[in-house]
Order: sequence, then structure tokens, then C-alpha cells
Amino acid sequence: MKNLGDKSGSRAIKPDLFISDLHLCASRPHITSAFLHFLKHTVANANALYMLGDLFDYWAGDDDVDDITHQSIIDAFSSLANSGVKLYFMHGNRDFLISSKFCTAANITLLQDPCLITLYGKSVLLSHGDGLCTDDFAYQDFRLLVRDLKWQTDFLSLPLETRKNQIETIRARSENEKSHKSAEIMDVSQDAVSHLLKKYHYPDLLIHGHTHRPNQHSIQLDGHNMIRWVLGDWYEQGSYLSCDEQGCKSNAIKTNAA
Repeated sequence: MKNLGDKSGSRAIKPDLFISDLHLCASRPHITSAFLHFLKHTVANANALYMLGDLFDYWAGDDDVDDITHQSIIDAFSSLANSGVKLYFMHGNRDFLISSKFCTAANITLLQDPCLITLYGKSVLLSHGDGLCTDDFAYQDFRLLVRDLKWQTDFLSLPLETRKNQIETIRARSENEKSHKSAEIMDVSQDAVSHLLKKYHYPDLLIHGHTHRPNQHSIQLDGHNMIRWVLGDWYEQGSYLSCDEQGCKSNAIKTNAA
């Protein structure tokens, strides 16, 4: 278990924040602006920020770090880290190609999915969440393919623009396929959640994103009481989970273009 945010036995002042599914991209600049404001005015007063995947709408490779949109975000991260805020990132289904060059430039620590940490004396399991959607067989097959090291090596050997074009094609096909899938199939499987909680010895909290269904779920499993927090996306409004010694609370952020 990682002690990334362990504050047991001490009096914490600053909270730990959790976000997911921002899908930052050049075509939605108002979301990027809202996120930069969030970093400057909220995260700056936090102990740590955990980004649980899909920070970007897509990531074609670390050779795209010099893109002007990416650079403004990287600079903001680096400034926060230099001020003492701890920054953690976990791959999502859109930005799993983020690697060491980005993390080094942004001064961010890359976490494995899932990752078990200790926070305010509680065990907290972190995940992006797409691996829990096991009823979507087609997606799980695709996920297995693109997480394969050989596939990634071959893909990253292509020119950057070729990669971006291929990603746009894959995304368009995915959106079309999702329109024919039921909401239940695209949500997490309760069996998969139970299996994960058992594997990690019944953590007090499970925090994940991916499904864009923000909520707090109480779980009773094998005599253990746990909480599953689902983080929201940032399409209509932003959101983040704030945790301190008093507990966790969901918060909303305005991101609309108006």
C-alpha cells in the first residue's frame, strides 16, 4: 500500500482532491480555462491532486507535449508542484499513452491502475474505472489490444499526425458503437467491483471515474462496509472530490462557455 497521502496521526490542514474525465482539448477551450482557474485558485490550497484518467480527450504520444494547449497545462502543473502541491496521474482510456516525458515536464507522479493508498488513516483504492466495465466485451477486447506494449510501440512509431488521424477515426467509430449499447453495459459491473474490493482486502473507499455518473454508493460485502465514489466528467460542469480528516465531499465547478 502506498503512503502517498497518509496523514494518520497528524492534524491535516489541506485537503486531497480527486478529478477525472476532463477530456481537455483545443475544441473546448472553456473547459481548459476552467481547469486552469481550478488549479490556480483551488488546487493551490490543497495538499495533493489525484487525476484519475482522461485528463485529455486523447493523447497521441509524448512528442505532442509542445502543443500550445498542452504546454499551458504542463506549465501550470509544474508551478503547482514547485509550490509544494503533490500531483498524481493515472491513465484513462483516452490518455493511456502519456509517459515519462509528459510526467517529467509536468512534475507529476504516474500511478498504476488500480493503486491503493492510505489517506487520513483510511485505505483508499484508486482506479480510472474502465477496467470495471466488464459487461462491455467489445470495449474490453479493444482495451486489451491498445494496452499491449507491442501495439503501443508500433503505434508510436507512426508520424504524429498519422496517429492523431487514426485516433479521430477510432473515436468516431466508438461514438457510433456506444449509441447502440445500453447504459447498463457501459456502467461498471457489480461483480467486477466486488472482485476488485476483495482482491484489495476491502478498502474503506473506492474512488474512480470513467462512467460520467457521479455518485456515492454504499457497499456491504462480506461483513465490510465501504464507500464507492464515482467522479464526474467536465462536459456540462466540472466536479472534484475533496477529502480531509472529516471525510469526502463532492464539489461542482462551472465550465460552460457562456
